[in-house]
Amino acid sequence: MPEDGKQRSRVITEGPDRAPSRAMLKGVGFTDQDLARPIIGVANTWIEIGPCNFHLRRLAAKVKEGIRAAGGTPMEFNTVSISDGISMGTEGMKCSLISREVIADSIELVARGNHFDGLVCISGCDKTNPGVVMALARLDIPGLALYGGSIAPGRLAGRDLTIQDVFEAVGAYAGGKIGAEEFKAIEDSACPGAGACGGQFTANTMSTVMEFLGISPLGSNGIPAVAEEKDDAAFKAGELVMELLRKDIRPSRIVTRQALENAIAAVAATGGSTNAVLHLLAIAREAGVPLTIDDFDHISSRTPLLADLKPGGRFVANDLYAAGGIQLLARRLTEAGLVHRDALTVTGKTLGEAAAQAVEAKGQEVLRPVSQPLKPTGGLVILHGNLAPEGCVVKVAGHERMLHRGPARVFDREEDAFKAVQRQQIKANDVVVIRYEGPKGGPGMREMLAVTAALVGAGLGDSVALLTDGRFSGATHGLMAGHVAPEAAAGGPIAAVRDGDTIVFDIEKRRLDLDLSANEIAARLKNWTPPAPRYKTGVMAKYAKLVSSASEGAVTR
Repeated sequence: MPEDGKQRSRVITEGPDRAPSRAMLKGVGFTDQDLARPIIGVANTWIEIGPCNFHLRRLAAKVKEGIRAAGGTPMEFNTVSISDGISMGTEGMKCSLISREVIADSIELVARGNHFDGLVCISGCDKTNPGVVMALARLDIPGLALYGGSIAPGRLAGRDLTIQDVFEAVGAYAGGKIGAEEFKAIEDSACPGAGACGGQFTANTMSTVMEFLGISPLGSNGIPAVAEEKDDAAFKAGELVMELLRKDIRPSRIVTRQALENAIAAVAATGGSTNAVLHLLAIAREAGVPLTIDDFDHISSRTPLLADLKPGGRFVANDLYAAGGIQLLARRLTEAGLVHRDALTVTGKTLGEAAAQAVEAKGQEVLRPVSQPLKPTGGLVILHGNLAPEGCVVKVAGHERMLHRGPARVFDREEDAFKAVQRQQIKANDVVVIRYEGPKGGPGMREMLAVTAALVGAGLGDSVALLTDGRFSGATHGLMAGHVAPEAAAGGPIAAVRDGDTIVFDIEKRRLDLDLSANEIAARLKNWTPPAPRYKTGVMAKYAKLVSSASEGAVTR
């Protein structure tokens, strides 16, 4: 690394031939002194649409203060974000997973195009979190990620609320279990301000992943969105990137096989979102580290469930922070030898060294000791079988049903399944099948929270199973198999299912099967005709042509 830290940016800031570049930069206020320092990109995922990323302008300002204080020149830029909570249950939800690729691509383009010496990425919701980590791994320049933090829980009638409660209230209202006044009160109370959805849903799951990967400083992400300490964490992130630059510590030294295994263990121990499977497979691909879908089952099976967090538990992310935070979880897992304690983090400390500084709140009930887990194994299981030859993902943290056998109710669109639930056409013991919602077929692999929450709200959460080649929200709970691969649009066996066919979930045997012979399934698929693409132009069509199977992380290639 050059002594002045300008390994990359000197290409656009030094020499007579770069006068036009300097003139353009001076036009927005940069000085010769600014351009003589290392140039640090600040990738901001701020949007005005929804609470998850709404406060990130404030944090970006603090990050830039830290960079300047440590001798660098920050250059802030923005990228896109799609709010899952707003788009859920609509055609717009198809844009969510696609946005992960656009986020990573756009950060890569701006960072390469402007020859940044380092990079700080600020994220706040489901796809911005993995998107920025993918970009950091791809670029491999000194950098780190900071998560904007969780929203405070809403309060109504003495109980905490999250967005999960609103989705479930939709089903309860449709089923006549609550009245219009209570329904409106839940809607008005659930989201009291800025920050990402409060449970261990996808945003907070990926926040946990970022800390256990070591790409975020341990203890920084879990600070609530509106807490004063979040500003301090942002300032320190700005200072820290300059330290990474001086030491030339890059993401390739951080995002290793050991770090990825640590991240999977953290998801399992917290009952985290099934979306972590997709995102960690994608991050591993960007980092050039081998990782398969079955690795999640192996690691989850040896990792106890310790965190009593929503959607399956009692508490929200801010409760975990008050109890001792993600660093307390790291201490639990490192002391028990369940993660690789020597994995390097962006702070320069190992995971074990950083975890040793955790302080546990007296009397906290959010995080169990390893000797007294909520469950002896983690929340993620991977099923295979004649319905999912490449695998599918089930989260078992919030329920105990390990076997289900029932008749298929088949829907080729999420909206049709949702209408059936609303009209009370789904009965106990049914297996709801939602297909042609995969990465290619959707395109974009929509989350099915509207359907799964409506089933729970209608009182069917403990008696109905669901499978889909689409995804589930981190707020989903119940016996739900997502990411069924190969998907229907690619001619996977899920395309052969008909109404009334018997489907069997066997969690202990890790099986998902259609109760038909291989010959019958093959005969049905021989007569199957691929559906016409739902989008013929634009980014959706481009994505459908480039995207891989969910079993490979639904990455574009």
